[in-house]
Amino acid sequence: MTNNILNPVQLIASKRFGDARGWFTEVYSEPRFAELGIECRFVQDNHSLSVPRFTLRGLHFQTPPRSQDKLVRCVRGSIYDVAVDVRASSPTYGQWVGAELSAENGRQLFVPVGFAHGFLTLEDNSEVSYKVSDLYAPDCDGGIRWDDPAIGIDWPMPPGVSPELSAKDAILPLLAQFHSTFIYDGVPLAPLSTLD
Repeated sequence: MTNNILNPVQLIASKRFGDARGWFTEVYSEPRFAELGIECRFVQDNHSLSVPRFTLRGLHFQTPPRSQDKLVRCVRGSIYDVAVDVRASSPTYGQWVGAELSAENGRQLFVPVGFAHGFLTLEDNSEVSYKVSDLYAPDCDGGIRWDDPAIGIDWPMPPGVSPELSAKDAILPLLAQFHSTFIYDGVPLAPLSTLD
């Protein structure tokens, strides 16, 4: 892996070692991730199954003091994974980046504190596994509407298709209704490039 701390959101591709049996990969290594500037401590692993294609989960975050860094990967099927900058005073506030994560490509997305996160499943029966740096705290749970026109995420859905949403996600507020308590760390959001 190479050092790319110039971008807070990072797309990570771990090398796979294959033979006749299949392949092996190292999903997480604390020293290797520290080389990328990722030095959080993960305390919980989460795993979700989304049965129908075009299930959308997000855009979610936990506010301070229980904010979460996330390391997201798709272990079955494929998803379009998105991070939105919601750090107060950030010059890239409200801007987003996205990438396809799949069981086949093995990529992971690191989503740091100060970014709303969401994903759209691109196949039926897609499973997502992700690490978080703090435990779930319902009183700090927050989110932004997936289709907020001020953000303008280009979700890869055919015209006329509406995503499968939870009742909670369907009524999340717009970005303009959100008062951010996330602190800008001086590193603006940049386009994603794959890190090996």
